[in-house]
Amino acid sequence: MAKVDPLRKIVKGCLQNRKEDQYRLYARFSRKMFGICLRYAASHDEAQDILQEGFIKVFYKLPTFKWQGNLEAWIRRIFVNTAIEKYRERVYHLPAEEVIDYEGYASRNHGPDILHTRDILAFVQQLPLQYRLVFNLYAIEGYSHREIGELLQIAESTSRSNLARARLLLKDKLESELKLIVKAI
Repeated sequence: MAKVDPLRKIVKGCLQNRKEDQYRLYARFSRKMFGICLRYAASHDEAQDILQEGFIKVFYKLPTFKWQGNLEAWIRRIFVNTAIEKYRERVYHLPAEEVIDYEGYASRNHGPDILHTRDILAFVQQLPLQYRLVFNLYAIEGYSHREIGELLQIAESTSRSNLARARLLLKDKLESELKLIVKAI
C-alpha cells in the first residue's frame, strides 16, 4: 500500500471544508507567510491583515491548485499578490513622494548588539512604500523590472530607479547603525 502524502491529505480535507485540516494548513505555512507579509507591510498590524486576507484567498482558490508545482510556492505567490493589492489600495491616498523619518531608530535600538534579521527587516519596513515593494519583489522574490512594472503599473525605468534608491537608503541606514554599534562597543 502506497503512503499518502500528509500535505495532500491536509489539502483534501481543506477542500472538504474540514476545519482541523484548514488549521493544519495554516499552522504549516503561517510563519513563513507572515515573514513575507512583514516584508511588504508598513506595520505589524498591516502584516497581520495581509496574512488573514492571504489565507482567505488560499482557501478560496485551493480548488484551482492542480499539484503541477510546489504548493508552498503557489501559496507564496498568493501572499505576494495580496500584499501588492494592499499597495494598490493605498497608493491613491499617498503623496507622490512618501517621506519617512529615518532618525530615531538607533535610539530605539536595545544596546550594542550585532544587527539581527529583525533590525534589517525594520530598516526595510521604514523604506517609502514603493521603494519597499520594488526592493522586495526584485531582491527577495526574484521578479524582473519588467514584471515589477506590470505588477505595480509603473515604468520599468521607475522600477530600476526605485530599487537603486531603496538600496542606497538601506546602505546608508546600515552604515550609520553599524557606526553606532562600533562606538558603543
